Amino acid sequence: MLESYIKEQRKQKDILLMTHIVVGYPSFDHCEKIVDEMVNSGVEIMELQIPFSEPIADGPVILQANQKALECGITVANCFDFAKKMKQKHDIPFLYMTYANIVYKYGVQNFVSTMVEDNISGSIVPDLPPEEGMDYITAMKANNRSPIFIYAPTTSSERMKMLDNHGSGFIYCVARKGVTGAQTNFTQDLETYLSRCRNATDLPIALGFGVKDRADIEFLTGKVDIAVIGTQTIKIVEEKGIKAVGPYIRGLR
Repeated sequence: MLESYIKEQRKQKDILLMTHIVVGYPSFDHCEKIVDEMVNSGVEIMELQIPFSEPIADGPVILQANQKALECGITVANCFDFAKKMKQKHDIPFLYMTYANIVYKYGVQNFVSTMVEDNISGSIVPDLPPEEGMDYITAMKANNRSPIFIYAPTTSSERMKMLDNHGSGFIYCVARKGVTGAQTNFTQDLETYLSRCRNATDLPIALGFGVKDRADIEFLTGKVDIAVIGTQTIKIVEEKGIKAVGPYIRGLR
């Protein structure tokens, strides 16, 4: 179970790292090398984003990566094959991140069954709230997969409790309103918000949206269980190449 893995890892480490790639960007060969660099540099969990034409939670960097992957003809089946290969190669949990259209177009049961076959631990679907996704939640939990839900600073305490009742694995807390990749201010306001998140769930907590350097990780240590790094690693690959990913990840803790 994902939650047990996280709690066991946390006994050994002050904070865990979860990274994010868009599958197929800039190519499958490059993606495999990026995953290798990340895992070999100590990342504990990875999100594999299945590209979608309208990734509404994502900022311009990840949006462009989605678009370029789709322009290259990347399919959901290709993404599943890639994830299966990565899971066979690396002994850490992998998660899917995608959007509801992908899940329902593929078929909820088929989507979850493929996750089980390929040993993918869970999925994050930002535009699928429990009110619209009980079939997805039921299928995930029946197959011991984690449906991971999202808290935002605007989420009421009552809704946080409701999401906690439906989620498993961990809760993904977004640091601010808006999309991925924009500037986040790591201040007292964020600390207050994270305290509210802690009060709403007994699940481990991850924080993403704007985490980019060691100072951010140090601020989050002791406040969350997992720091999520997404946009920054894509920028590093684009600006400095794949070989720069490992030193960047190792320098975060």
